[in-house]
Amino acid sequence: MNRKIGITIFIIGILIVSKFWVGIYTHDEFGGKNLFIKHRPIWKTFFYSPRGMSDLKLSEMSAEKQNEQKLFDEFVLENQTIE
Repeated sequence: MNRKIGITIFIIGILIVSKFWVGIYTHDEFGGKNLFIKHRPIWKTFFYSPRGMSDLKLSEMSAEKQNEQKLFDEFVLENQTIE
């Protein structure tokens, strides 16, 4: 019984660590979903670019979309190699 509890706690721990360090982003040009390792822990898992391939400036977006774009830029564009 103690072994099952230990394994369950271990699996839950792995899932929580994965939530903080593994992310998924949608490629803004091709639309495919890609898995990546985050450069710092953050609860957010799914990243996308509200700007996409348009010429929309950050100042022209709503506050929510600005935040999404900043997170996308920080975690995907600045720290990942997009293929």
